[in-house]
Amino acid sequence: MPMTCQPLPLLLSRHLPCLALGLLMATSATAAPPKIGLVLGGGGARGAAHIGVLEVLERLQVPVACVAGTSFGALVAGAWAAGVSPGEMRRAMASANWNDMFQDNPDYTELDFRNKRLLQRTLPGSEAGLGPNGVTYPPGAVGGQKIKLFINQLVRADRGERPIEQLPIPLAIVATDIGSGERVVFREGNLALAMRASMAVPGLVAPVEIGERKLVDGGLVDNLPIREVKELCQPDVVIAVNVGSPLLASSEVGSLLSVSAQMVALLTEQNVTLSLQRLGPRDIYIRPVLDGIGSADFAAFEKTAKRGQEAADWVGYAMGPYALDAEAWRRHQFALRGEREGVPRVDQIQIVGLKRVDPAVVARHIAQPVGEPLDTAALNRDLLRTYGDGWYQSVDYSLLSERDKRILRIAPVEKSWGPDYLRFALNLDSTVSQGSTFSLRAVYQKSWINTLGGELLASVDIGSRTAVDLQWYQPLEPNQRWFAQLDAGVSSSPRDLYVDNQRVARYDVYRTVLDMSLGLALRSLGELRAGWQVTAGRASLDTGPQVLPERSGQGRGLLLALDLDQLNRLYFPTDGWAARLSFYRDHEGSYSKATADLRGAYSIGAWVLGARAAFTGSPGGELPLFEAGTLGGFLNLSAYGTGQFVADTVHYGHLRAERIIGSLPLGLRGDMRAGLALEVGRTSNAYTVAERTGRLNSIAVYLGGETPFGPVYVGLGHSAAGSNNAYLFLGTP
Repeated sequence: MPMTCQPLPLLLSRHLPCLALGLLMATSATAAPPKIGLVLGGGGARGAAHIGVLEVLERLQVPVACVAGTSFGALVAGAWAAGVSPGEMRRAMASANWNDMFQDNPDYTELDFRNKRLLQRTLPGSEAGLGPNGVTYPPGAVGGQKIKLFINQLVRADRGERPIEQLPIPLAIVATDIGSGERVVFREGNLALAMRASMAVPGLVAPVEIGERKLVDGGLVDNLPIREVKELCQPDVVIAVNVGSPLLASSEVGSLLSVSAQMVALLTEQNVTLSLQRLGPRDIYIRPVLDGIGSADFAAFEKTAKRGQEAADWVGYAMGPYALDAEAWRRHQFALRGEREGVPRVDQIQIVGLKRVDPAVVARHIAQPVGEPLDTAALNRDLLRTYGDGWYQSVDYSLLSERDKRILRIAPVEKSWGPDYLRFALNLDSTVSQGSTFSLRAVYQKSWINTLGGELLASVDIGSRTAVDLQWYQPLEPNQRWFAQLDAGVSSSPRDLYVDNQRVARYDVYRTVLDMSLGLALRSLGELRAGWQVTAGRASLDTGPQVLPERSGQGRGLLLALDLDQLNRLYFPTDGWAARLSFYRDHEGSYSKATADLRGAYSIGAWVLGARAAFTGSPGGELPLFEAGTLGGFLNLSAYGTGQFVADTVHYGHLRAERIIGSLPLGLRGDMRAGLALEVGRTSNAYTVAERTGRLNSIAVYLGGETPFGPVYVGLGHSAAGSNNAYLFLGTP
């Protein structure tokens, strides 16, 4: 067994690793250098310490004959065996946006517009499949799309297929079969796929399916695969680097999450203890001091890598005798890395593996020209755009050589839980002036009904707002540029009426709509539609005096709508703009309706500046009550109750400044903000009686952030006229 280091002085023990060092035997100048095997353990973000260890091995010119890795250790080991230098790894991983990597979808600006609108109506992560076998769920909170593309880029999969058995040095990667609990070791096959499988944290990242197996993080069965490296190349010396997370103290174990984390840590610690028993007297064990660095602390990458470097430096004298001279090291490095190939030319593009989706729908996103060198950055962007259509659980690629031709093979994998889906949403809106409202929404989506991609959406709202909405969407050609759409809906929602700033009555507003249109999809930018709309509605008294006579009306006429969205986030954008414009003219000329809603955001450091301008009005005639514009509500004249002002013509605008005061945990996009908004509004031809007419103003202060249930706001509104309101909002708009 390796010799255990003695306790270090108290002054140093907080900063230097505790090491178990092997008894080293000096080698003669004529003896063959010992064969060294390297073991890189799992530990999430703590695995960045491996890069620091590799940097020291390279500086000392210590050769490694074979390597084995688990989880993040598999990421580093695989890249290194593929010829990626520690310096290149450090630069690639330091520049990666790790929080974004755990978000599968592309940037919001790159999402298909229909998918944007669907996300706005439902909770993130609420998708479930609905089929003959009942309700099924995605295999993980994160599909791993961006993780896989990052691995591809790291191991240079864009230069061609990287089989493990053809790498410069032997490599073993450990994964776990989540069905049987078996330990699965990759010594051959696709390198990037093996690395992705070993990193699939159960419940967080979807398993990798290979044959009948579903493979997840190898740390469950062998977090420090010493046995593997010994079988791989029978090394004379093993260098084992353990970066596993320590067990939580009993006082820290209380919540469900902490109990689950402790259970995984216990399993990992047990198999690591067994692995350490395989170390011999000449072997070297390194455990960097990673106090205060958790398995999800990817932002501490540089600090973690430095800790690994310090730990390896501490045992540098033990590894020094194994160093090569300059000429032998040069040959070793050339064998490991060789000459860098140029960027390959793409001679053919294939799209394979689809069962429901037309390959033309994938091809519309791929900009790579045939006969030109592969543009990896553009390809990754295009694959993410493809994934953003919402029909795939992964979209990967490989570059193959067949008969002197380079074939770019794109392999989308359709969702195993599709093509029919259920999604859900909730809305809680509480104000001082009006009390609370609560609604639940269920949305059913049936996709790819026909070969052109016909789709049915049906949603039901129950609660304060009751509604049933149906939509049939039918592309008219394979690349889905032109489409026809049929919308039908029935809704009932409360509307409060005020007299002199006092709520005196509540009306139920009923509305039905049938809309038949032709449209032009502008991809991620938006869509343009023109069609025929039939509407009917009425407002009937629910409680209070008869302030307004009960009204009903109907109409039919031409509708034009332009909807554009280039904001960079679903909620809490930091940059971009959006615009919604529509015009409706009644066939009989009794009224027309024009609406406009413009939004923008721009960030400066930790500050986000935002603006909104909106208009609803009738260029001709008078709008019926069920079509009228409203003011009042959070960031819609916040000092007043929701919908307090009802008028034929409404103008509104605000400027806001928000300070980012915190970030959300890994895997959740967005941030926490404190904001201030200055608001103005104006009404003409009001349907309600109010002390103030014409120009209105308000100031709002609020805290907000994104949660798994949608955005949340807590805010206060005040106007110069003395009106005040307080808000709590949670859920989808």
